[in-house]
Amino acid sequence: MLLFAGSSAAIGLFYGAGFFYGAKTHLTIMEYWRWWVVHLWVEGFFEVFATAALAFIFTRLGLVRSLSATRAVLFSSAIYLFGGIPGTFHHLYFSGTPISIMAVGATFSALEVVPLALIGFEAWETYSTSRMVDWMEKYRWPIRFFMGVAFWNLVGAGVFGFLINPPIALYYMQGLNTTPVHAHAALFGVYGLLALGLTLLVLRRLYPYGVWREGPLRLAFWCMNGGLVLMIGLSLLPIGLMQTWASIEHGLWYARSAEFLQQPIMETLRWLRMIGDTVFLVGVGALAYFVIGLITGWSYQKKEINREASLDSIAKEQPV
Repeated sequence: MLLFAGSSAAIGLFYGAGFFYGAKTHLTIMEYWRWWVVHLWVEGFFEVFATAALAFIFTRLGLVRSLSATRAVLFSSAIYLFGGIPGTFHHLYFSGTPISIMAVGATFSALEVVPLALIGFEAWETYSTSRMVDWMEKYRWPIRFFMGVAFWNLVGAGVFGFLINPPIALYYMQGLNTTPVHAHAALFGVYGLLALGLTLLVLRRLYPYGVWREGPLRLAFWCMNGGLVLMIGLSLLPIGLMQTWASIEHGLWYARSAEFLQQPIMETLRWLRMIGDTVFLVGVGALAYFVIGLITGWSYQKKEINREASLDSIAKEQPV
């Protein structure tokens, strides 16, 4: 108990150091401590938590070997403990950080996604060969949400993250719409889907014998992932790439200027995001409908509910 309380307090103190700057603090100092909080929390500890959580769940479900899970968690923890602070350096371009130091930061930042990607590949290989097993069929939707975590960790956190991490990319792309591409894909794709997968896993365990109506879940899964793809593909990424070209040709100031961003084509691309947003919201509504249905009963197949009801009535009629 004392160890848990002490470690919880230490975490707060560790991150709390990043808030001790004010309005008159030099930009170099302020940027260092601001990214101390953002990077070490989002790209550091969250990555370790996601890796450890999925490694544990995949091991318990028989999708990943214990040895592979242990290696992934130790690798992720080692990267965080050894390279967590150096990993912040790739954010500090405009603080006068040398290119060699930023390259070290970009390297550690790129390595952070590797452990979760490795156990995701192994879990997918196992699941694809044994998903017809009865017990695995019951957990297929939590598992698919977890597979989505591994996918978006590789694409959103990895590919789109490293797209803006190298020093030359930071010079031209820092603060453009290429940053929200990485942020949207990594934040919802990894941590959002992880939270939803954990929720579905708990809901499945609350009533393990009920047979789910999977239509709303299927719609929710594909609409949320498809909506995220459409947000990025139709709006965020094209705008970010056009801004990058403008930054290379004319300068970062022009890529962020109202003159450039209020062109008709840019306004059209911003409106196109509504397509992805709408598809995504359909998925949110389908998931909410399904979860409410677990309480009211409409998310279970009727024959299963009737069977359970008949078994309950028979049990009540038996003498104690």
